[in-house]
Amino acid sequence: MKKIVLISFLLLFSCKTKQIETTSNLKPRVLSLSQANQLAELPLRCIAQEYPNKLGQVITNQSDLAVPSELHPVFYGCFDWHSAVHGHWSLVRLLKNYPDLEKSEAIKTLLRNQLTKEKIAQEMRYFDKEYNKTYERTYGWAWLLKLSAELKTWDTEIGRELSENLEPLSLLISKKYKAYLPKLNYPIRVGTHSNTAFGLSFAYDYAIISGDTVFADLIHSRAKDFYIKDQGCPINWEPGGYDFLSPCIEEVDIMRKVLSKDEFVGWLSGFFPDLLHSDFDLTVGEVSDRTDGHMVHLDGLNFSRAWCFYGLANQYPEFDYLKKTANKHIAYSLPNLVGDDYEGGHWLASFAINAMPLH
Repeated sequence: MKKIVLISFLLLFSCKTKQIETTSNLKPRVLSLSQANQLAELPLRCIAQEYPNKLGQVITNQSDLAVPSELHPVFYGCFDWHSAVHGHWSLVRLLKNYPDLEKSEAIKTLLRNQLTKEKIAQEMRYFDKEYNKTYERTYGWAWLLKLSAELKTWDTEIGRELSENLEPLSLLISKKYKAYLPKLNYPIRVGTHSNTAFGLSFAYDYAIISGDTVFADLIHSRAKDFYIKDQGCPINWEPGGYDFLSPCIEEVDIMRKVLSKDEFVGWLSGFFPDLLHSDFDLTVGEVSDRTDGHMVHLDGLNFSRAWCFYGLANQYPEFDYLKKTANKHIAYSLPNLVGDDYEGGHWLASFAINAMPLH
């Protein structure tokens, strides 16, 4: 059966059928300037909001007791450290692609006030303590590297300034990743923060952009170690009640980056053969209560699925039909993103921004 599916898809690659011609015209949901202005308000509102705050901290003695802004002078807002990190990424991403944002000057001022060399140095010192060496492994690490990659490709005065300021912390995190990956015997296959494939995917992008071939080669090798023999992804088990990542689809995302085209299609035919069919569809994750901070994770799932589908379709146009499913996932969650009682406000803007193609 696997051989039949693979042969069928290879034929699909080699000839433009009427069906493929139709699906290749699918247009992704592009983020408008108006939507960009709306989404920018969420990180703007929370980056400097110190409370409520979830520190995730190990207390060793009384000296560890300090307010969040003293412990983390850059990433103290947005409820927790990793959300503060991708809140900063969101503002960089939006300002970089929409320089005419209504609050562009306020965003520049905020970023310059936050991402200073002195504050970054203090963030680094936090990781030096005995019980903090694995702090935010690997979700926060991945988003920090994504922020760094975004700044490295922002060829402006402010982009170069902030990238230089963040560089020491980026190198520290990549060093931690390099030490961690060889020791990880088994990948973590969950739909939340510690998902290994998700972390590898963001880290791989950073390694390529920064020109760190040692890091890129390590991720390439470890991804194959973890996933190359996987068969029969249990997509019908997804999603879990609090998932904001798809274990199956995140695995597809990293493997399409590290494998050649032929290797990837062959691997996919065994792991997730349904993705090879142009009529593929997937039901969105339905949120029952958007005031519940865990239930709302499913909106994040919809956005993360979408960015994985768009990524695959953009790399290999033969998968253009996946844009239809990506569009459906975004259409379900995007209209509900902005609201005073929305529990995902401190982090979900980042997921929406990463999912939606920019103009």
